Amino acid sequence: MELNQLRYFCAVARTGSFTKAAEQEGVAQPSLSQQIRKLEDEVGSPLFERLGRNNRLTPYGETLLPEAEAILRQVAEAEFRLSALKQGVQGRLRVGVIPTILPYWLAPRIGGFLELFPDVDLHLTEATTARLIEALQTGELDTAVVSLPIQSPDIVCSELFRESLCLVVGEGHPLAGGPAVRLKELTSERMLLLREGHCLRDDVLTACTRARAEFVSVFETDQIASIFPLVASGFGVSLIPAMAAGHAEGCRAVPLERASFRRIGYLRAGHHFVSQPMKEFFAWLRKLDHP
Repeated sequence: MELNQLRYFCAVARTGSFTKAAEQEGVAQPSLSQQIRKLEDEVGSPLFERLGRNNRLTPYGETLLPEAEAILRQVAEAEFRLSALKQGVQGRLRVGVIPTILPYWLAPRIGGFLELFPDVDLHLTEATTARLIEALQTGELDTAVVSLPIQSPDIVCSELFRESLCLVVGEGHPLAGGPAVRLKELTSERMLLLREGHCLRDDVLTACTRARAEFVSVFETDQIASIFPLVASGFGVSLIPAMAAGHAEGCRAVPLERASFRRIGYLRAGHHFVSQPMKEFFAWLRKLDHP
């Protein structure tokens, strides 16, 4: 079956006349009649009862009509969406973000992107880096905002900025009063960490290893928010990204004397098509302020 055959069939069913249908479709009546006959040959049965100037649907025609109308509606919808995509920034955009970035940096700003591009159907996913990379590779996500570097040959990485880590301690902690702290001073401190699988944990462990700071791990979690009340109570200390420091209620954030950084950037699968919403999202990310 061809689309023009279905279109002519629906026109005849709507008007009850081959002549009127041909006029509406802008074709010669013999050409329209020929296409209807080809459709009937393919179906294997007449679709219309020819009653003089009037034409009535046969049972086969009545069965085909709603299906043909549905197909034509779907085609029209597809044509509209493709046209809209060419005219402006529209379509679905699926973005993954790690938990140490989403609530502290992206979430407070994402409304600005939606104001700029209200026709983009934005979906957000929060997960660890490994899960986000898997989703990029399978096509479940279009892009992800994570901590770099990423070692994967089929993933394209783009750095946005570098963010410093800082120490958070309780207000009464001995290290709370200084202008800065050396990581070496964390030796034997009770450290609160994110669980394995979180890239911030790797950043913290790397920084402490380089400084030869041998702390004592006393708590592990999947959420930085769980760390803050424990630090405030004096249970231990933690190293957190600067973007999260403003959320550490009851804690004192102390800069590191010798700065340690994490690299923030976005990812995409190298073999996937870069849509217009993706291009605009990447450009928007690059313009955002950062800690």
